Amino acid sequence: MKIVIAIDSFKGCLSSVEANAAAREGVLLACPAAEVVTVPISDGGEGWIEAYHSACGGEMIEVTACDPLRRPVTASYLILGQTAVIEVAKVIGLNLLLPEERNPLIASSYGVGQLIIDALQRGCKQFIIGLGGSATSDAGQGMMEALQGTFLPMDVRFTIASDVANPLYGPKGAAAVFGPQKGATPQMVKELDHRARLFAEEAATKMYIDKAQSPGAGAAGGLGYALMQFMNARQRSGIELLTELTDFDRQLADAGLVITGEGRADSQTVMGKAPMGILNRAKSHSVPVVLVAGQINDRKALLQAGFAEALCTNPPTLPEAEAMRKEVAQENIRLTAKLLVNALMVPK
Repeated sequence: MKIVIAIDSFKGCLSSVEANAAAREGVLLACPAAEVVTVPISDGGEGWIEAYHSACGGEMIEVTACDPLRRPVTASYLILGQTAVIEVAKVIGLNLLLPEERNPLIASSYGVGQLIIDALQRGCKQFIIGLGGSATSDAGQGMMEALQGTFLPMDVRFTIASDVANPLYGPKGAAAVFGPQKGATPQMVKELDHRARLFAEEAATKMYIDKAQSPGAGAAGGLGYALMQFMNARQRSGIELLTELTDFDRQLADAGLVITGEGRADSQTVMGKAPMGILNRAKSHSVPVVLVAGQINDRKALLQAGFAEALCTNPPTLPEAEAMRKEVAQENIRLTAKLLVNALMVPK
C-alpha cells in the first residue's frame, strides 16, 4: 500500500509539514509496511514559505519590517539562488494583530515592499509572492509607497501565488468579500472599495492599462492588483506551483490513496483551495482522495466534488480552544489516519 499525504496547514495551529507528519504516524501505526510519501502544500497563504522550503530547500532570511500597523516586526522570507519566495502573511498577516487592532482602513502593505527591497539588494531577480492571510485592503498602495524610488531592473520577474479569482473592486472585490474578516464594517467596506476604485482609475489613466478587473486582483486586499498593474506579475495557483516542484504526478502514479485536508473544510474548499488542487491532480490518476479537517461543514458538497470521504478529526464535543492546541490537533490527526487505514484493511 502506497499512501500520499498532502495536507494544508491547520491555520493558527499546525503547519503543513506538522499535519503531514501526524497523519504519517497514524498510517504507520495501522500499517507499518505501508509506503508513505508526504508532500507539503499551501495555496499561497499561511505556511507558504515553510511548504516551499520543505519542498525545495533554500536559505531563510530574517529582516525587520513593518507590520500592518507599521510597527517593527521580524519577518522571514526564502531565497533559492536568485529567487525570493515571500509570504505576505509573515509581514502583514491578520495573525499579527489582536482582534481589537483589526482595521483595514489604516492597515498597510508597506512591509511587503520592504521585503522586496531587501531581496533585490541580495541580488534576487525572480519573486514568487504568496498572497493570503493579509490584514490589509489598501490595493497595494503601502507596498508601492515603500518601493518608491527603488530601481527595478528589466530582468526582474514577479509571480503571485494565489487561488483567489476576485477582482480589485466591486461586489466581488477585495473589500466586499474579504474586508469583513479583516475587521471592516459595512461602511468601511464602502470606503475601501471607493479608495481602490479611485486608485485603479488614476493608475489606468497614467499607464493606459488597467488590471483592476483581472482575476486575482483582489487577492491579499488588492496586493494582487498592484503586483499585476505595476510589476507585470503573472498569477499562478499556489498549489499547482508546489505540486509541480514536488513532482506530485510521479508520486501519484502507483499510489492507492491520497490523504489531503485543511483546518476547516466547507463549500469554499471546492472553490479552488489547496485540497481541491490535490483532488484534481489525483483524479487524473484515478486515485481516491480522503479529506480530513478539524471542522467540516457542508460535507455533501465535499463528497459531490469528488472526495471519497470527508472526515472530521475532532470529536464533536471538543471545545475549539482545546482543539487548537498543537499537541491535541496532532493526536487527533494521528488517530483519524490510523482509523482510516484500519478501515481500509478490513476485508470486504
